[in-house]
Amino acid sequence: GHVPCGLICHPDKEHVLYPLGCTVVIQDLDSKKQTFLHGHTNNVSCVIVSRNGVYVASGQVTFMGFKADIILWDFQKKELLARLSLHKGKIEGLAFSPNSLYLVSLGGQDDGSVVVWHVGKREAVCGSPASARRAGNATVVVCSSCRDEMFATAGNGTIRVWELDLANRKIRPTECQTGQLRRVITCVKMADDDNYFYVGTSSGDVLKVNTKNKLMTDCGPQKEKFSSGVTALLLLKTGDLIVGTGGGIVALCKGSNYRVMKKIQVQGAVTSLTCRDEGHQFFVGTNQCQIYRINYVAFKEELIAACHNEAIHDIVFPLGTSDLFATCSKNDIRVWHTPENRELLRIVNPNMTCHAIEFMRDGKSIISAWDDGKIRAFMPETGRLMYVINHAHSLGVTAIGATSDCKRIISGGGEGQVRVWEIGEKTHKLGEVLKEHVSAVSCIKIKKDDRECITASLDGTCIIWDIVRFTRKQLILANTLFKCVCYHPEEYQIITSGTDRRIGYWEVFDGSAIRELEGSASGSINGMDITSDGAYFVTGGDDHLVKLWDYKEGVVTHVGVGHSGNITRLKICPGNKYIVSVSADGAILLWKYPDSH
Repeated sequence: GHVPCGLICHPDKEHVLYPLGCTVVIQDLDSKKQTFLHGHTNNVSCVIVSRNGVYVASGQVTFMGFKADIILWDFQKKELLARLSLHKGKIEGLAFSPNSLYLVSLGGQDDGSVVVWHVGKREAVCGSPASARRAGNATVVVCSSCRDEMFATAGNGTIRVWELDLANRKIRPTECQTGQLRRVITCVKMADDDNYFYVGTSSGDVLKVNTKNKLMTDCGPQKEKFSSGVTALLLLKTGDLIVGTGGGIVALCKGSNYRVMKKIQVQGAVTSLTCRDEGHQFFVGTNQCQIYRINYVAFKEELIAACHNEAIHDIVFPLGTSDLFATCSKNDIRVWHTPENRELLRIVNPNMTCHAIEFMRDGKSIISAWDDGKIRAFMPETGRLMYVINHAHSLGVTAIGATSDCKRIISGGGEGQVRVWEIGEKTHKLGEVLKEHVSAVSCIKIKKDDRECITASLDGTCIIWDIVRFTRKQLILANTLFKCVCYHPEEYQIITSGTDRRIGYWEVFDGSAIRELEGSASGSINGMDITSDGAYFVTGGDDHLVKLWDYKEGVVTHVGVGHSGNITRLKICPGNKYIVSVSADGAILLWKYPDSH
């Protein structure tokens, strides 16, 4: 939800498009089915659909000094038509001309040029610096509604209308005069007849500019400006405006005097407004990763999609069911319904980060580890707080696990301590402190008989503990920061992984190394999970790939490409139907578990 104007309703009225990391998602509005456009090498920074619905164009960011690609896609076939490569650093904005003859692209701050591309020939026609030397950067571009040869750009203290002279392969700008007003333009909308266009500003007002004489004709609202700036605009057939603001207000305004007639509040700053058909219905996208559907007549919002907008730290399934799973992030824990891919419950705890969660075996509570040093337990149906263990760890709780009789919780902290808590009907007290690790505990797994557990830590050790006598049984040492550990279901071996990218197999009995596999070509491995029969396991990490391994052979059988952020954790669901992986860019991806091997 962070890409300006990233949510677009396709002219066929049946699909919406939005960027998610390096991919562009096309979602059917009725069946909710998603298709993906893969091709960008870094995060997508803008996306646009041609007026006839045939083409999709998307631009990306890249590293300083490198070329940033624009990709032209065929919407129907969902395939890549061309890579247009000229701009450096970032593509700031894109616009198709009304008859899809040209594509206009705007480079980012380090590029500063505007380029016109011929869509049919898939080549650049001409380019020019986007704004005058004395003006600020241009950040938005919009094409004329009637003529292919005209477009407008705007940005920090600059509004320009451009004419394309195809014969001489030149574009010629005219600066629009706004009198004494100095504004940073955030969004532009062209009228259907091309006579004027509206621009929204970060100061919270809307300017109307005449296209013929390039003069500002009026601006408003005069008194009550929109707080946190105008961030999105929609022009209705009636001549009225729908305004989205940085404060999360969606307002219907009179076109003549900008008086607010109706308004609603949504969660997060509005980053996209997009119309479905003639404007009976429109969609709102916000930077808190929420998509709303709004009926124009009733002007009531309905949340149709939501996800985390911060890094996700953990994913867990309850015992024996694949229909539900829970994820945790900054500010909240969310419970999801797998068959319908929708959010069932959101447990909000503002300004705190949840590092790890676990469902109790009896299904009566979700226990969670928080960075304020507390362990909190919630009811899984209502999200009501059941109990809090205060001051559980001094540097935040980083890992958590529960015994299968639900009478004990084992937690790990940022300072390296492992603590065992006795949980009664109404009481919870500290049972034992195990001090060995000297750095944060990253993962805790408990043996089925509740007599032994293993903790992995960033200090390069994994320790197998006797949790009846509270002594250390084995110490596993490696030159790595351990991120994850799994018991083989028969519990005579464990597998570990971490920042050295190697997957280690170890004997539980004496802690000796059995073998080591090269787990990834680049970046740490952050999560792993093993099937209930122990035949296969999955890993994921900073190389953004989900890998399925044969446990005995030690070879990769399948690779899943789709994440655009570092994978933080992943799980195979009970019954091996799906693999669910979560990442640092806030995405949750469901993978079909491969049938035959």
